[in-house]
Amino acid sequence: MRTYAELKTQIEALGDRAAQQPDLSIFLPVFNEEPNLRPLHAKLNAALAELGRTAEIIYVDDGSTDGSLKVLREIAETDPRVRVIVLKRNYGQTAAMAAGIDASRGRILIPMDADMQNDPADIKRLLDKLEEGYDVVSGWRKDRKDKFLTRRLPSILANKLVSWISGVKLHDYGCSLKAYRREALADVRLYGEMHRFIPIYASWAGARVTEIPVRHHPRTMGRSKYGLSRTFKVILDLVTIKFMASYQTKPIYVFGTCGLVAFAISFLAALWAVIKKIVDGTSFIRTPLPLFALVMFALGVQFLLMGLLAEMLVRTYHESQAKPIYAVRERIGFERR
Repeated sequence: MRTYAELKTQIEALGDRAAQQPDLSIFLPVFNEEPNLRPLHAKLNAALAELGRTAEIIYVDDGSTDGSLKVLREIAETDPRVRVIVLKRNYGQTAAMAAGIDASRGRILIPMDADMQNDPADIKRLLDKLEEGYDVVSGWRKDRKDKFLTRRLPSILANKLVSWISGVKLHDYGCSLKAYRREALADVRLYGEMHRFIPIYASWAGARVTEIPVRHHPRTMGRSKYGLSRTFKVILDLVTIKFMASYQTKPIYVFGTCGLVAFAISFLAALWAVIKKIVDGTSFIRTPLPLFALVMFALGVQFLLMGLLAEMLVRTYHESQAKPIYAVRERIGFERR
């Protein structure tokens, strides 16, 4: 059993080594988690001491209104590995995650929640799995300690839907505890509520993604920041994910298809109006079909023009930044002249 003095000496030594590029960057969004921060940091210290790797710990205070920031300042004063980012207001978990990623310097990035429900002891298991050749290892709260109807059931349904649409088969997209190689996040940009979909972005870029079961503890202090309203945000983000996956470099396909469908409906409505005129003698002004045909025709034109405009924007985006539409994992033989 290490004494406090020995543990402090080890922490200071690891902090000095981490002044260059640390092995690990652990970042935690914090929003009103004052009672959890000290015991959480103690658990993090114990987990990192067992690993023996250089590490930095980045706490991102996302506009906390309790005493969280005061506690974080005290932790930063006693642990040289700790850095604190204080956001101007509460931007949400995705923005806090993005701030942590941008500030990190480690070779491996590990996000986790600050509510004590993730277990820092699982970091070692994530790293062991990463060493098997994976680029992303996602935690799976297989024995989740949350209410079934309001938290677990919506999560199960959402995870199945996301896995089906994205093609990246994971049981638990909502688990914050994950491990990423730095290069797997090189081109990831986060918006909306997209932080839970980072493994999808990484997979699209060619990263090898897997998951392992991790422990999940019931919340004992503080209040949950999530509710059923988050489900609607996930659904809207899922629409964006699907569009980005299938049509990011060819938007004319989706807009053009909608335009052709509108043209087809317009043609059928006009044809029906003509048939009724010939067969039944129904005047064009006594049926809404001609007006409906005109509206659908105009809608079809708009869809086609929107598709062409989207194509121009996509090409401008890629060409102005010299941004390729592919990602290369490895180059072989290019060193030979």
